[in-house]
Amino acid sequence: MNIDMGIRWMELFNEKIQNEKDYLTQLDTPIGDSDHGNNMSRGMAHVVKAIEEQKPETLNELLKLITTNLLSKVGGASGPLYGSAFMGMMKAETAGEEWAKILKTGLENIQMRGKAEQGDKTMVDVWIAVVEAVENGELTHELIDEAVEATKPLKAKKGRASYVGDRSIGHIDPGAYSSGLLFHTMLRAEAE
Repeated sequence: MNIDMGIRWMELFNEKIQNEKDYLTQLDTPIGDSDHGNNMSRGMAHVVKAIEEQKPETLNELLKLITTNLLSKVGGASGPLYGSAFMGMMKAETAGEEWAKILKTGLENIQMRGKAEQGDKTMVDVWIAVVEAVENGELTHELIDEAVEATKPLKAKKGRASYVGDRSIGHIDPGAYSSGLLFHTMLRAEAE
């Protein structure tokens, strides 16, 4: 990952979020508070605008800009969780870590913030699968889709979805789905 790929990644992620905003809201309606699509849409619009205005020159500057905008512009749980992820990624990049370790540090920050573990039906389920695949050089679009789909039969143990108990079973977790979009677009940016 470099600055050009990183900027393209955020452009592609923003496009996906804007295109799937209504679907993200639909996913969030039965098990959340129906705000995930709007929150992510607003946050990513701010990220892309900030990139255009501030023109980051390094990957670290980009990660810092993403962190700041997600923390300040995205409401609900998504802002703090995604912001924490990119903050961890920024710190790992500053330390000179490889991309797999950078992503893993993002995951660790999400887990520190949200206290979620694998199987809790959260974005963490997707991040864990992706980090393991990146570490092994095996990340594919199919693996991402499988990780997102794997949240459907789970009973939520964390977040707003945990309040509905067994009714969370049979629904894809909205944060897992948006994380899937994040990693699909990362692969696309790396391939361009």
